[in-house]
Amino acid sequence: MAAAVTSCGPGRPGPATAPAPSAPTAASAAAAPASAVPATGGPTSERSLPGDPDWEITDPGPDDAVEGFADRVSVLPGESFGLHVSTPAAAFTISAYRMGWYGGARARLVWRREHVPGGRQAAPQVDPETRTVLTGWQRTLAVDTAGWPEGAYLLRLDAEDGSGRRYVPLTVRSASTAGRTVVMSAPATWQAYNEWGGHSLYNGPTGGLATRSLTVVFDRPYDYDHGAGLFLVYEAPLIALAERLGLPLAYTTGIDVAREPGLLAGASAVLSLGHDEYWSPEQRAHVVAARDAGTNLAVLGANCCYRRVRFEPTGLGPDRAVVCYKDAWARDPGYRAGAPATTDFRAGPDPDPESSMLGVRYDGYPVDAPYVVTEPGHWAFEGTGVAAGASFPHLVGVEYDRVDAGFPTPRPIEVIAHSPVVCDGRRSHADTAYYTVPSGAGVFATGTMRWVEALDAHGPGGGRADHGIDAQAGDLVRRVTENVLRAFAAGPAAHTHPAQDNLTTVYGTA
Repeated sequence: MAAAVTSCGPGRPGPATAPAPSAPTAASAAAAPASAVPATGGPTSERSLPGDPDWEITDPGPDDAVEGFADRVSVLPGESFGLHVSTPAAAFTISAYRMGWYGGARARLVWRREHVPGGRQAAPQVDPETRTVLTGWQRTLAVDTAGWPEGAYLLRLDAEDGSGRRYVPLTVRSASTAGRTVVMSAPATWQAYNEWGGHSLYNGPTGGLATRSLTVVFDRPYDYDHGAGLFLVYEAPLIALAERLGLPLAYTTGIDVAREPGLLAGASAVLSLGHDEYWSPEQRAHVVAARDAGTNLAVLGANCCYRRVRFEPTGLGPDRAVVCYKDAWARDPGYRAGAPATTDFRAGPDPDPESSMLGVRYDGYPVDAPYVVTEPGHWAFEGTGVAAGASFPHLVGVEYDRVDAGFPTPRPIEVIAHSPVVCDGRRSHADTAYYTVPSGAGVFATGTMRWVEALDAHGPGGGRADHGIDAQAGDLVRRVTENVLRAFAAGPAAHTHPAQDNLTTVYGTA
């Protein structure tokens, strides 16, 4: 990592190898009529509908068989968005799957359009100044979301010649979050790692930081997990669990939270999922304001709110570019014009460590270590049957957080799991921590990036990313997550679960 004040290794790779850019030509804008799927009532009636187990892509085909992106990261129900698709096939089908929990199925088909004329789009270009990959693709068709329930969606593109399939992620967001638990997706982080076209915020064609992008845009497909970004590993398992519990949920993205100061007003809780590294100062300020008004915050991952970014428009609309110069912050024209430096939040100029909001701070990469329980009587472990010292192999990784009193740390704070790790020869700990504030809000942070994906752990080979996490660890994570979600959905958690500070006991620190 650049400016790696906490990195243990030589630098973090993207989640997957970027595909070679295709060489498309212009696509047709014509489309056949859509196949309507009945709209639903409230959240309860939505969950009672039958799901579609065949939503998952198992045969993606060649990288350029079919691929695309939406010109909106999120829309309100009933709003339209554009799809920009490139395929050599004569036609393709679009299927909109709402992701959740439908009697065990993870998705429901909400909308489908068949026989959309295909065509290759133009080859991508790279901006010489920022090394941003630019597609310039034309809109293939507009999609109207009338009747689509709020939620997290994967649009599946199927080339009708059978040559390939790809996803396009989309959030149908909630206009109000009052009284609900907010699922806050992290598309800025997905885009930071996206190497479609040969560049991400980490790598360029040389495989190193020297040729990485300084700005990345949503105007291109995702190159990993068949176009789904980081959604299927770091978010979908949690959404399935939360919907199975029947909690009142609202859906949004970090970009929407940054744009709308009052979006979180009255929310019961906000959930940061899995890998949620890239935040703007506006997003952080609005989440902190919600916490200070009594909204609980659950950080179900690690390395949250580490990189400070700025959102800018592209030709397709506002907030389509993620700007993050990192160690090259002094070159950033936006910074020179008065915007905050797009560095790590804890780095200068104007450092603002993430620990003041999270209670924990990012401590390093890469690790693979057991998760060790130290406070088995804590309410989050209720019903798990764990004892002090209970250990769950491989649950800590690949990045981790810890409590560090040398950084701004809210008090009272409880460390309930204190897991020894060795990161590139340096000994440390990964901490699961819980603190409360005067507003009544509780903040829970797992301290490990593998938390959400462990919800799907059923032993060897289980889950989308198998790290050797066994079924016992999966059971622990599911029960703890259920306890936290239920407590946080009930209102300000400090009223029923005030934090009992134990930092001196754990770390020997006053």
